[in-house]
Amino acid sequence: TRGIHGSFLARPSKKNRNGLYDQVTHIRIQNTGDFYDLYGGEKFATLSELVEYYTSDNGFLQDKDGTTIELKYPLNCSDPTTERWYHGHLSGPNAEKLLCARDEPGTFLVRESLSKPGDFVLSSLTDEKSKSGGKRVSHIKILCQNERYTVGGSDAFESLTDLVEFYKRKGIEEVSGNWVQLKQPYYSTRVNAADIDNRVKQLDQTAQKQLEGEDEKKKAGFWEEFDALQKLEAKVKKSRAEGQRPENKSKNRYKNILPFNDTRVTLRGADPNVIGSDYINANFVKNNLWESPGQKLYIACQGCLAGTVNDFWQMVWQENTRVIVMTTREVEKGRNKCVPYWPELHTTKDMGPYRVTSQSEREAADYKVRVLEIVPIVTAEPPRTIWHYQYLSWPDHGVPEEPGGVLSFLTQVNSKQDEYPDSGPMIIHCSAGIGRTGTIVVIDMILQTIDTLGLDCDIDIPKHIQMVREQRSGMVQTEAQYKFIYLAVSAYIQSSKATSSAYLVSKYNRQSKDVDYTHSQSQSALPVHPCSEGKHNTQQFQSNHLLENQRTLQVENKN
Repeated sequence: TRGIHGSFLARPSKKNRNGLYDQVTHIRIQNTGDFYDLYGGEKFATLSELVEYYTSDNGFLQDKDGTTIELKYPLNCSDPTTERWYHGHLSGPNAEKLLCARDEPGTFLVRESLSKPGDFVLSSLTDEKSKSGGKRVSHIKILCQNERYTVGGSDAFESLTDLVEFYKRKGIEEVSGNWVQLKQPYYSTRVNAADIDNRVKQLDQTAQKQLEGEDEKKKAGFWEEFDALQKLEAKVKKSRAEGQRPENKSKNRYKNILPFNDTRVTLRGADPNVIGSDYINANFVKNNLWESPGQKLYIACQGCLAGTVNDFWQMVWQENTRVIVMTTREVEKGRNKCVPYWPELHTTKDMGPYRVTSQSEREAADYKVRVLEIVPIVTAEPPRTIWHYQYLSWPDHGVPEEPGGVLSFLTQVNSKQDEYPDSGPMIIHCSAGIGRTGTIVVIDMILQTIDTLGLDCDIDIPKHIQMVREQRSGMVQTEAQYKFIYLAVSAYIQSSKATSSAYLVSKYNRQSKDVDYTHSQSQSALPVHPCSEGKHNTQQFQSNHLLENQRTLQVENKN
């Protein structure tokens, strides 16, 4: 129910197995007492090494009929606790990096032991000096023995939560005689996609528990996470020198919202003798958290000024953009947000060296779609069709009341982008090109991750925001926008769960009608691999085919 093609897990073997769905393959792993192997295959000292070998490019599993068994995505086992101070598969050095960055003695977290799976480690920042000169991080082993947790001694606890609460009151004495205090937890922002709805409820409840008149320093929920994110942004120091040039100041809608030099879009074909002629307030943005063959590249930019319209169309042409997303109205509450950079319907207008024609317009519930055409005036190159999507239901100084409209909008936008597989990056802009633009970019990135890796993948919304902010300053501006990202991802996943569950039930019902025939066919058509417990037809769950229905379902639910 949570996996996609290539998802896998390892489990203790049980002789009597009843298969339910025919897209699951079971492969026996032999443990001889000397090594692990797949009955005659490569031999390994540990189960982890065996799995790592078959998930890398070193080796692959193949059935007798030539079918390749792909191990792509490990299906996460259940975390031992839902407490947010649990960070799962976090290494010791990375734990130290997180805690030292917080720089508050007594900050702690719990993580899985990488050297001894099944045990855990309590990492806490102390006020003692380390050899490197910073504060020392103490790593205390938590042993799991007979389903009870202990750090040694006579005290043992039924859960990690009980253990942590006990030592928060008492403290822990190290072998050296130093005392480790557990004062404030370092909350993990990593969450399994399938469980994000629980995280949203948890963040909401935490905020609601704060009593009126309580000390403002005690922050909780979405506010707390967003506040921590804001503090991290102050550490991003990158040059904005091009936007600060006197020649380029008039090209910036807001004088202090400027593109980073290292990711800015450079206009090609500009006159080298004219300083700043290659400048536009826009940055390339991509998902640096993971690599994927079909990964998107975005351009995030400000809304056009009267003097930057020609530059905008130069960017559209040189980057081979086919889809433009505009998340603001031209004027909101009497303030100019973006100059209309497209011609009136059924008219043509010259935009520098390009001629742009407005071919059609249509209005949907929350947005407007314009079909434009651009062609160079001088060179004899064929015209290109440009799809312009303007979202109209995003309130000024706020966010939409619910995410269904935005999810439906993104479905249409991505569907159109997919029609042009050789096209360049999608351009997304609002007024400043950071608030609504950043919100849309982060939502779209996370949905693409879920579509590719499945509902079992881990996602980290603050880490996504931090990553895009390193490419364009200030992306995602407010706590409301931050919370809206959580709500949009949660709504999308709930829809995905409903769709996939309906698919599996329908598939199982169809198979149950003729189980004998299916069994006989699978036995005769597919030879059984020597290391298989029983090889059934591997069928990929094509979630991408269901995307339109999944996202559209949000709108139907809303209506």
